[in-house]
Amino acid sequence: MNSSVQHTRILKIGEAANQQDDLLAVEEPLEIRLSYGPLRERQQSSISVTMRTPGHDFELALGFLFSEGIIRNYEEVISIRYCRGENQQEAEENIVRVELSPDTQVDLQKLQRNFYTTSSCGVCGKASIEALDTLCTPLTNDDFSIEEKVIHQAPAKLRKAQLVFHYTGGLHAAGLFDKDGELLLWREDVGRHNALDKLLGASLSANKIPLKGSFLLLSGRVSFELVQKALMGGISMMAAVGAPSSLAVQLAQQYGITLMGFVRNQQFNIYSGSHRVSIKEKMQAPF
Repeated sequence: MNSSVQHTRILKIGEAANQQDDLLAVEEPLEIRLSYGPLRERQQSSISVTMRTPGHDFELALGFLFSEGIIRNYEEVISIRYCRGENQQEAEENIVRVELSPDTQVDLQKLQRNFYTTSSCGVCGKASIEALDTLCTPLTNDDFSIEEKVIHQAPAKLRKAQLVFHYTGGLHAAGLFDKDGELLLWREDVGRHNALDKLLGASLSANKIPLKGSFLLLSGRVSFELVQKALMGGISMMAAVGAPSSLAVQLAQQYGITLMGFVRNQQFNIYSGSHRVSIKEKMQAPF
């Protein structure tokens, strides 16, 4: 079975130079294969290869398929398992095969379109947001709100739960909190997108999507793709320790997502949807 950490020997430089043992976050490729179509005309496609930290691989595959719009619910999945590739030397647990129900309509062109919309350029950004119109609706009608202090407390709670990060310092995390600040679910990975896909996959398999009444905290910066994934999951509020990109803010504003960044040192910035955050001092003009 794959492990999330790996031992190594290092030369640590400080007041003196000493050899000692250390732990690294494991990074290995995961190939996601899809089997779909009528029973007599099944098709198979390798749709993604991502560098990830082993663990929760099935959730990663499910979350990826869901956030990319390939599947809409867990009922469309017949089975998911590890399999070997043509090369028998390939690691058995680095290939995941997802079998979809025969009546599931699959549009692999969605993956191709998304491949060209990750540069955050003006034209591609507009096309990316327009493409979501067929999949998502604005989240402006929910009444979810949260107190400022809950946001301040969340990063420490997520960091405390990150066991692999504690040993390696090399993983991103995505955590889901309720309005009182209780950490409901979290996942770690070397990739920011993978951590969120794992969280969405776990929620999808538990039939908890849309994720209403909770907010998302990310350990790094916020890109357009991460806001898109949150939108697909029905998450109306998200925060991050790092900064958001311009296109991430644009998407959050257009779809009514509350977006916060630089959540650290008892401070944070609100870029969109400030009405969902109860702050200690009144603002002049909420936006």
